[in-house]
Amino acid sequence: MRFSVYKPPQAKTGKVPVLYYLAGLTCTDETFPTKAHAQAVAAELGLMLVAPDTSPREPRIPGDSEKWDFGQGAGFYVDATQAPWSTNYRMHSYITRELPEVIAANLPALPDATGIFGHSMGGHGALTIALRNPTQYKSVSAFAPIGAPMQAPWGQKAFTNYLGPDREKWREYDASELIARKAFPAHILIDQGTADQFLADQQLLPEKFSAAAAKSGQKLTLRMQQGYDHGYYFIQTFMGDHLRHHAQILKQ
Repeated sequence: MRFSVYKPPQAKTGKVPVLYYLAGLTCTDETFPTKAHAQAVAAELGLMLVAPDTSPREPRIPGDSEKWDFGQGAGFYVDATQAPWSTNYRMHSYITRELPEVIAANLPALPDATGIFGHSMGGHGALTIALRNPTQYKSVSAFAPIGAPMQAPWGQKAFTNYLGPDREKWREYDASELIARKAFPAHILIDQGTADQFLADQQLLPEKFSAAAAKSGQKLTLRMQQGYDHGYYFIQTFMGDHLRHHAQILKQ
């Protein structure tokens, strides 16, 4: 596994809050640092940024690159239970346990000031990981997340192949299912472009997540950004808002 790290100037003299970014389908550990334009604001706020890859790359599995929305570059941040994916495609455990241990051992990260955010598949990952681990992650936000994957074609495809046919097992990786049960302690910020082609395709379903959040009384800001699509110009435009959202919570 590979990951990218940005250390702000404040890390030269002490430990700083750490913010994990989970990228979307087909992305790598290099997508966020080269396309998101987050470093300048992170330097201002004193945030360390960590961007992991979106799936294992070795050892190869037959057929792992045949589909752009499943396999390599599409780990969906779940711990797979179905062979042959279950051996290495354990992204939830990697993000929540293995990677933080590496960061803590090698970089000046404040252990109790960790946030997580992401885009699309990574937005799904950030929401589900934060909701399942609310004491580990103090803040969460997302750009155009797959908000109800059990009801979306992308999620149904990934969950069937990674987790098997039992839909009860899928619920632990569906942000709408999780948020309906219990609210996250901190305010959640989500930005969604109104011209997003995947919004029209019923892949993202922000309205489902918003309705589920209302059931548990979750504090949520869902901003529908007029004219923006699913790409990184959209993310660049509102990146500063998200970094400040996290900094405000992580520095309390």
